[in-house]
Amino acid sequence: MSLLEAEVMPMELFDTHAHYYDDAFDADRDAVLSALPAKGVRRVVCPGCDLESSRQSLALAEQYPFLYFAAGLHPENLEGASLADLDEVRGLAAHPKCVAVGEIGLDYYWVKTPEARANSRDFFDAQLSLAEELNLPAIVHDRDAHKDTVDLVRAHPGARGVFHCCALSAEDAKAVVKLGWHVSFTGSVTFKNARRALEVIAAVPLERIMLETDSPYMAPEPFRGRRCDSSYVYRVAETVAQVKGLTPEAVAEATYQNGLRFFGLEDTPL
Repeated sequence: MSLLEAEVMPMELFDTHAHYYDDAFDADRDAVLSALPAKGVRRVVCPGCDLESSRQSLALAEQYPFLYFAAGLHPENLEGASLADLDEVRGLAAHPKCVAVGEIGLDYYWVKTPEARANSRDFFDAQLSLAEELNLPAIVHDRDAHKDTVDLVRAHPGARGVFHCCALSAEDAKAVVKLGWHVSFTGSVTFKNARRALEVIAAVPLERIMLETDSPYMAPEPFRGRRCDSSYVYRVAETVAQVKGLTPEAVAEATYQNGLRFFGLEDTPL
């Protein structure tokens, strides 16, 4: 174990996006999650990607006081799904620890055919409507589909949400922030080729930025290539701080408060 891994960070952090139902955590899930509060991670949101993972996320939220969940259908998980499945998403969202509809959105990197892309747009549109209906924020996945994703967001002026693992240009990011939306960043901002993300961080007000890991993916430098967990989110705070000319502690506190407001949570001891 390196010094960085052993160190308990003094910052209070909110990992707004981590998939702890993933089988990458099957061997030690409880050990990983139970250790997070001592590492400064005070809140975590676990979004589902289909009905089963949304149910699993609910179960984890019931087990760990600091963990909350979101329910939704990811664009890569729509095979065999129907819009009728959103009735179960609605039911899951009624749980008191459900804080968002997600992970939803568009992905034209993996979703290739015109028919499949049209289907994913239908699901995204319907789930944005559901978020509006439930007065919950949406957690949005956008990969290689920026125009269609932003266009659908604009078509739902009553919706609010976050572009997770933000891959927008600085101009598009400023546009969605003007719509009242947030952007969030993963450990990928620490990578050597992260120029665009750093431009977005510089362009967007701190009050519209949140931090995430997208665990078990996107482990930041110097841990790149390993399984990621929420204890690494401090590296994202450090990178945002470098871009903004702030201390990591100031970024951690600001983004922690942003997460509480965004998800409608209280800053109470757990």
